[in-house]
Amino acid sequence: MKKIILSIVAIIAIAIIAVGIYAYPLAFSKCDKSSMVYIYPEMNNLVLADSLKTRFGDEFSQNTITVLDLLDVDITKRVGAYKIAEGTSPYKAARLLQRGAQTSIRFSFNHVRTVEQFAERVSQRLLMSKEDLLSLLTDAEFCKKYDKKPETIVSIFQPDTYDFFWTVTPQDFVDKMFRYYNNFWNDERLAKAKTLGFTPDEVVTIGSIVEEEIAKRDEAGKVARLYINRVRKGMLLQADPTVKFALGDFKLRRIWGYMLKTDSPYNTYVYKGLPPGPIRFVEKRTIDAVLDAPSHPYIYMCAKEDFSGYHNFTASWEEHKNNARRYQRELNHRGIKKY
Repeated sequence: MKKIILSIVAIIAIAIIAVGIYAYPLAFSKCDKSSMVYIYPEMNNLVLADSLKTRFGDEFSQNTITVLDLLDVDITKRVGAYKIAEGTSPYKAARLLQRGAQTSIRFSFNHVRTVEQFAERVSQRLLMSKEDLLSLLTDAEFCKKYDKKPETIVSIFQPDTYDFFWTVTPQDFVDKMFRYYNNFWNDERLAKAKTLGFTPDEVVTIGSIVEEEIAKRDEAGKVARLYINRVRKGMLLQADPTVKFALGDFKLRRIWGYMLKTDSPYNTYVYKGLPPGPIRFVEKRTIDAVLDAPSHPYIYMCAKEDFSGYHNFTASWEEHKNNARRYQRELNHRGIKKY
């Protein structure tokens, strides 16, 4: 009997040791760096193993897949982005995926002019396709939900840094951006826009022209007031950036006479008032520069001939013509024809 008991004890001990040898790396080995892991639709364990191997090495990958198999995790139902932090064990990594505990993705954007460019930026960072987002933003009925038109929907999206889950749908993405937009347009800003006599969309439209005009941030308010002055006087805005937008060529450095005749509602040399919507995505600080634009009498401006990035401002047509001639001479002197 004693021999039997000793044999059983020995077997149990061997089993415990075997389990320990097998389980230890699953529960206690750790990855040596942090990385995001993306699980795409239709992804299988084999593809996931390759992804984990690339980020953390073969051993960590094999052990994590082993735990996923033991837990019977169907990763096709765990599509998402997951941050596996340095020091995470294969077991904890597998449990993270099992729970579907996604990590939010930081999405930043700036210097975007068109809806197409924006949809492309979003698709490069989040799971949604460019086409799916673009189809919503160009749909008139969809835009009505936010009291916008396809021409003004861009005013919702203010360049900044935001957090989203990688799997966010296009609809939920726009909804969340609209909440940020409404938070920005608080009572104080709405009151300032009303005092100026513009809607928020019109303020953003002015801001979009300002951003295209300025090379120096400290001129933003001054340029904004100039366009406000022209709108109030019923003058053509005659803003070169609107011609570039109408032509679809933002690289133009020189606007020729024939370009000013482009028949487009965005061409402010042809049509009075503001264009139908913003000609780019506008930063919050530029919107505030429009809302707080300092008073002045200027209705003309021309880039300085020293190419410093600043402008000459005036309320005199004769003085403006002189400023423009000096600038044109310098363009010719430098051989600037188009770009």
